[in-house]
Amino acid sequence: MKPLNDAEALSVIKESITQIIPDADFTLVEPDDKFRDVLELDSLDFLSLIELLSERTGVRIDEEDYPELTTLSDAGRFLVDRTADRP
Repeated sequence: MKPLNDAEALSVIKESITQIIPDADFTLVEPDDKFRDVLELDSLDFLSLIELLSERTGVRIDEEDYPELTTLSDAGRFLVDRTADRP
């Protein structure tokens, strides 16, 4: 997969969250809010999100990366950086 820009990364994140929580209301989530708290994702939902993001982007996401995926802006930056690192 090609490197993602900020808008593409955010779109992939939101689409993935919507697959897990179809009625997720992103108007409640500011870029620096902890989206797990605002959207009430439990740990199983979060693991499903990690799996979806990994499948959709081809980015390996390890447990030590989870703290980088707490806000929409951090998660987007993480995906942009990781997809840019690939050859």
